[in-house]
Order: sequence, then structure tokens, then C-alpha cells
Amino acid sequence: MADAFRFRVIHQGWNTFGIATIVERDGTFVERALEDHGRAVCVLPYDPDRRVALLVRQVRVGPMFWGEPGEVDEAPAGGVEDGDTRAAAIREAYEEAGVRLTSLEQVFDGYSMPSVSSERIALFLAPYSQGDRIGSGGGLTEEGEQMLVLEVPLADLAERFAMGTINDMKTALLVQALRLRRPGLFEPEDDAGG
Repeated sequence: MADAFRFRVIHQGWNTFGIATIVERDGTFVERALEDHGRAVCVLPYDPDRRVALLVRQVRVGPMFWGEPGEVDEAPAGGVEDGDTRAAAIREAYEEAGVRLTSLEQVFDGYSMPSVSSERIALFLAPYSQGDRIGSGGGLTEEGEQMLVLEVPLADLAERFAMGTINDMKTALLVQALRLRRPGLFEPEDDAGG
């Protein structure tokens, strides 16, 4: 079984790209392209009192490939440097959105695109308050990040999800998870207490 997976690197940079050789059920060997950039996290910070969530807007190359606008609104996300997904989510929320998080609720830990990528991503929900907005956010300039921090009403996010206009899958999954776990946050203010 040691020969069930082999990987030949063809490019190594921010990400590693290569050709994996795997063994199918019938014993035949097949080659598959594979991208690897390690573990990742994504967190949706939300303020339950003001019923808003923090997103960041940044230029992404994927939509541009399809001729679409490159700016994507998404929950803060990034790589895991030391194996601690919770610490990475807290760090990314501060770097990208300028928010201090202390409580995380895990929603998911699995593969984003198992057919072409080794990325395993942990998704979290995290409450915050206005007093937790202690930094400017915007990402790290030394990593080429130029993000705009957005505070978006949860009702708007629910509507965008219903209309299919959230074009980042991890953000869409987190918005839906919050709707399922905390439906009262999406009700009109005067109906929420009743």
C-alpha cells in the first residue's frame, strides 16, 4: 500500500503543484493534478446584539478567470501555520477584519475540493461585540493583501444567500450554518424576542 500514492512536484511557490499517481480499485495506476497549500481556516465573526457580520472584500483571481469582477466579499480566512486551527482563525480575523475573537464554534473540518486539492479547511462561527473591533484590519501588506472590511447586516446576508449571490462557498456555508444555529438573529428586531 506504500505505492498507493506518489507525488511529483512540478512547481513550488506560494502553493505546491504536482502530479499524484494513485492506485484505483482495480489496481491500475492513474495520474491526477494536485495543488497543496496546507491546512486552512475561515471564520464568520458576527455581532449578535447589532445583528451584523464582518466580511472582507478583496480581489480574487478565480472569478477573473471567468471574466467576472475580481472583488469577492468573504469571511476572513487563511493558512494554518502551527497546526492550531483555532489560533489561526483568531489571528486571521484580527489581521483581516481588525476584530478580537475569544469564542469560536466549529462548523466544519474537511476538504474544500478533494478532487484537485489537499486543502483541509476548518470553518468557525465567532461572536464579537463593538468593543472587540480593536484593529484596522485590511490584511498584511507584506503578503500582498489589500482588503476592505465590511460590516454587513445578517438579514442582508440571508437575502444574498437566498438569491445565490454569495459567490464564496465557505462564506455561504457559514452564513447558512449561522441561520440554522441562531435563527433568531435573522428575524426582524421586533419579532426576535417574542
